[in-house]
Amino acid sequence: MSGLRVLVGCKRVIDYAVKVRVKPDKTGVVTEGVKHSMNPFDEIGIEEAVRLKEKNIASEIVAVSCGPPQCQETLRTALAMGADRAIHVEIAAPAYEKLQPFHVSKILAKLAADEKADILIVGKQAIDDDCNQTGQMTAAFLDWPQATFASKLEKSDGELIVTREVDGGTERIKVKLPAVVSTDLRLNEPRYATLPNIMKAKKKPMVKKTPEELGVDITPRQEVLSVVEPPTRKAGQKVETVEDLVKKLKDIGAI
Repeated sequence: MSGLRVLVGCKRVIDYAVKVRVKPDKTGVVTEGVKHSMNPFDEIGIEEAVRLKEKNIASEIVAVSCGPPQCQETLRTALAMGADRAIHVEIAAPAYEKLQPFHVSKILAKLAADEKADILIVGKQAIDDDCNQTGQMTAAFLDWPQATFASKLEKSDGELIVTREVDGGTERIKVKLPAVVSTDLRLNEPRYATLPNIMKAKKKPMVKKTPEELGVDITPRQEVLSVVEPPTRKAGQKVETVEDLVKKLKDIGAI
């Protein structure tokens, strides 16, 4: 099998370098006026798709993002990195705040089927909610094999040989195509988009869809009761000797 079509999920998240602040009413985190960027694990997904295309394994890369209009910036980044076209599933900000991996999985599964994708690549998790659910649930909805936490991809006769991160090391598995792959940090190091490619990205096609058009109900299935910051860590204490350490631990009831 040659000329694979690769679909890549690209989530817009608060930039990793930004200190996240909780809203005063504790309904969520502050997003207005805050720098956003593509989820780092999704950047790795785009990079791997581009590398597959450079090896003539993939013939087309389609980037997908769900969310408000600002997600188009994230998709333009994916196009500048090497994706061929993009699909923006537009969801208004109030509804997007309540969007869950279950809904995203349904959307991705529908698009993967409609696009006749051979490989769906998603990040193993998003750095905003750290759910680590979307890849697994999408594979279940599609009834496709899945290879999670991938650190190396190889193609062999209509199959993928995937090295994946597991507790205590790595393992190699073989999955038949079509398949869902979720990326780990060691898979690759994403390239920077060059200025010429950024300019070219503005001319690449991007279509807009809605969950309703895809037949996906995004009614929340969970309710967030409160979002709070983690407790402030207390300052440590220095001791001179092991005996002092034991005494301190006894004093606080740790031993």
